[in-house]
Amino acid sequence: MAAQNGKDLLVKMDMTGGGLFETIAGLRATRISFNAESVDVTSLESAGGWRELLGGAGVRSASISGSGVFKDAGTDARARQVFFDALTPDFQVIIPGFGTVEGAFQLTSLEYSGTHNGEATYELSLASAGALTFEALVE
Repeated sequence: MAAQNGKDLLVKMDMTGGGLFETIAGLRATRISFNAESVDVTSLESAGGWRELLGGAGVRSASISGSGVFKDAGTDARARQVFFDALTPDFQVIIPGFGTVEGAFQLTSLEYSGTHNGEATYELSLASAGALTFEALVE
C-alpha cells in the first residue's frame, strides 16, 4: 500500500438513524484502533511451557478518537445529542487505501476547549457498541 494522505481518514456519523452518513466537520486529527482480548488456555501440558491462546475467543472492540474545530452546526448538534442521549448510532470510518469500517459506536467522551486568542476546539472519543463490518477498498 502506498503512502496515504492523513486528511483522507474520515469519520462519518449517521445523522438520521436511516443511513444518511455525513463527515464530522472540522476534524483535524483522527484515529481508529482495533483491540482483541486474548484467552489464555496454557496448562502443564502446553508444549515447552509456551503460552497457548484460544482462537476465536475474547472480546473484540474498536475505538475512535478525533479532535478539531467547530465548522458545521449540524454535525456538532448531532454529536451533542448522541452524547447526552447516550445513543449508539452507526458510524463509518473511511481508511484510505484500506477500506470502510461501519457499525454502532457510543460517544464516550466529548471535550471542548479554547483560548482567548484562538479558535474553539473539541475532542471526542467513541467506543464500539456492537459488531462491526469491514468492506475492503476495491481498486
